[in-house]
Amino acid sequence: MTSTTVEVLSRARGMRETVLAEAAASERNRTLTTTIVDEMWSSGLMSSFNPVPAGGVEPSFAEMIETWIEMAWQDGSFGWIGIANLPSSFAAAAYLPDEGFAEVFTAHDNRVTMGGQFFPNGQGAVVDGGYRVSGSWSFGSGTGHSQYVAAGFFPMDDGEMRWISDGIPDMQVAVIPRAEITFNDGWYVQGLKGTGSYDYSVQDVFVPGYRTFGLFDRKPFRGSSPATRMGLMPVTAAGHASWALGVAKSMLDDVAELAATKFRMSDMAALASRPTFQKGLAHHVAAWRAARLLVLDAFGAGEAAVATGTDLDPKLRADMRAAAVYATDTARECAEWAHLVAGTSSIREGSRLERAFRDIYTGTQHAFISEKVAMDCAQIWLGIIEDQFGL
Repeated sequence: MTSTTVEVLSRARGMRETVLAEAAASERNRTLTTTIVDEMWSSGLMSSFNPVPAGGVEPSFAEMIETWIEMAWQDGSFGWIGIANLPSSFAAAAYLPDEGFAEVFTAHDNRVTMGGQFFPNGQGAVVDGGYRVSGSWSFGSGTGHSQYVAAGFFPMDDGEMRWISDGIPDMQVAVIPRAEITFNDGWYVQGLKGTGSYDYSVQDVFVPGYRTFGLFDRKPFRGSSPATRMGLMPVTAAGHASWALGVAKSMLDDVAELAATKFRMSDMAALASRPTFQKGLAHHVAAWRAARLLVLDAFGAGEAAVATGTDLDPKLRADMRAAAVYATDTARECAEWAHLVAGTSSIREGSRLERAFRDIYTGTQHAFISEKVAMDCAQIWLGIIEDQFGL
């Protein structure tokens, strides 16, 4: 384990006590408490994934994955913030032009929290110096405590969509100050309640061109790690896989601890002594470990290729996305088993088991790890299509 791994992981692990104590309050607030956010900054965790000029340490994919697993293991909402705020600032810091970087990061001593929705649910009329952006975005993860909000949009030249190649429209991300955003809801949902994933909108807001970057950019202005040359899609995919694995691991760990003292009605033996439980635990722990190794292997292979100067080809991108979908599906199965064998212990409000179960079934609904993504990957492997630009 490298010194960077230890450094980033230790920052996350050092927050266990605070996150546990504040988890219920975050759910009530519908966004992370100020206590958690402040400690993310004081520990250096919030900016740790950034390029070095933006206060980060540029961890490897393995290091990011292990850190995300740790954060989600502590609490689903905390982990989700890890895969929302950290990649958002990573991308903006890497891909914003120099003038935008100076305005957003340098001017604030790199203390910049960013969240939002990168999918292009808005349009930006091209004007002198930038865009007039309008649109509405849902599930703006981490916007409850963000100073800047990311908003994906389609640039429009005289009402016409701009295309970068045959069949692929230009898709940009605007980085907008919080004061210019209209928030439209209070985030009332089943799980991940503490993530502040508000719906929001803007209407005819001017965004200078230097405060935008391409959704699929892979040529960073700053940062030397392979991740900055792989783009936001692989980083996001690794985040979703890691998050699901972390939440599932928390449930498997909690059930294993519970088993020694858990007695079901009319059963004189503790849960831990039941052969069916032992078999189920062995199977699901093994499945979890296999899924984690697949994720590390797929993203490590992509990272290694880029490190040698090779561009990410469609197969490598498909391998990474398929691994993320598989890990998510496996994590959900592990969580379902843990919930069932825990019996009534898993339905008590306020327990980590109960909260994690709601979180896993909320987070795994995300389109980024849907069956459509798995189908796209399979079609590339089968030679039915040459590429899917969204992977």
